[in-house]
Amino acid sequence: MRHDRMSVLAAMIDQGVIPVFYHPDVELCKNVIQACADGGAKAIEFTNRGDFAPHVFLEVARHFAAADPSVIMGVGSVVDAPTAGIYIANGAKFVVGPLLNPDVAKVCNRRKIPYSPGCGSATEIGYAEELGVEIVKIFPGSSVGGPDFVKNMLGPCPWTKIMPTGGVDPTEESLTKWFKAGIVCAGMGSKLITKEMLDARDFAGIEKKVRDTIAMIRTIRGK
Repeated sequence: MRHDRMSVLAAMIDQGVIPVFYHPDVELCKNVIQACADGGAKAIEFTNRGDFAPHVFLEVARHFAAADPSVIMGVGSVVDAPTAGIYIANGAKFVVGPLLNPDVAKVCNRRKIPYSPGCGSATEIGYAEELGVEIVKIFPGSSVGGPDFVKNMLGPCPWTKIMPTGGVDPTEESLTKWFKAGIVCAGMGSKLITKEMLDARDFAGIEKKVRDTIAMIRTIRGK
């Protein structure tokens, strides 16, 4: 298996930023995801949003299985086990959600698929880890306490791996605050892949922004 649980988690941590993206146009999705991958973000979170989103995902996943197998297709906004099962069957290599659902954790664990549920408290994070979660998503990142929450959480629980989504910008100031607080990676959507870039079909611009963001993260980490 090319993208097993451990290699997917390692890729998410290494690249530091997880592009979060959805569009109903299959061809546009292919181009945006390829641009992200070319910029160094091989693990991409496809948002489960909109009519027939699983069908769009399947077409995109099939494409990359043949065209660029290094791409790691994950799915986000998953709130129930049946939806997780559909995406896993269609090729999802990791599952992200806005909330914690133990039934989703069971499905993912059965297939050795990383699950990053949205948590907003120390209790939720602890429960997620009991269920086998390796990288916990805090969501919305800015609303649950921002970098201070991360720092305070890691004091008593230094083993916890946190990925905020919401409130993280692709700027040196924002990334420094979050990574110095102790996050392992961050999800970014429209701040990274802007509407203006999509409207202009500026795939080269998306690639550059992703590459620059990863470079900033590596500098902050001291790599």
